[in-house]
Amino acid sequence: MIKKMTNKDEKFYQYMGKFFGSRLVERQTNDRIYDDEDKEWYIYLEKSKVLAFVSIERHVIKNIYATKELYLEKLLNEITKEEKIENSIVTKLYKDLYIKCGFKINEDNNYKNFVMIYTQNE
Repeated sequence: MIKKMTNKDEKFYQYMGKFFGSRLVERQTNDRIYDDEDKEWYIYLEKSKVLAFVSIERHVIKNIYATKELYLEKLLNEITKEEKIENSIVTKLYKDLYIKCGFKINEDNNYKNFVMIYTQNE
């Protein structure tokens, strides 16, 4: 199940609390996860367990994490149906999946662990 939430929603910290400051997530993605006020979170849940999430702030993806790419693929496909994503600097870990889900890659950057993605403007 996919839930769309903000940090104001009742069960948000119950689902997401363990990811903020997680060294495991940081080591995997080379990114820190913060619960900033203006973020909307797409969360893939199974039996109340978070299997993947994507945070977005003003059409820019801020954080991405998944226990398996299958769950992240479902989230990214849902996101591309709902909104256009502007230039977002995200972990390079899922680069092939971004392309599979229809994101464009901006190759004009020199990030070691990150890549810039966006959805095609119509």
